Amino acid sequence: MLGHTNKIMLKIIDIGEILISLALIIAILLQNRGSGLSGAFGGGSGGSYYTRRGFEKFLVTFSVVLSTLFIILALVSLIVAK
Repeated sequence: MLGHTNKIMLKIIDIGEILISLALIIAILLQNRGSGLSGAFGGGSGGSYYTRRGFEKFLVTFSVVLSTLFIILALVSLIVAK
């Protein structure tokens, strides 16, 4: 049975996971990868690669950081729940 402090920690972690997942969804949707279904499956870019700059580079880095934080929080939640 979980103690009172563990229940509070789990609630805080759950709220953090929800907020991070919403921010991650927004960051991914803001990334411009091409339009239509061809962009979703890797096409539509004309086959040329380019260096990300400015806000696009920030969004990619932000998405990676949010993903890492989400995974860490999920593992901490598993450990606290035991």
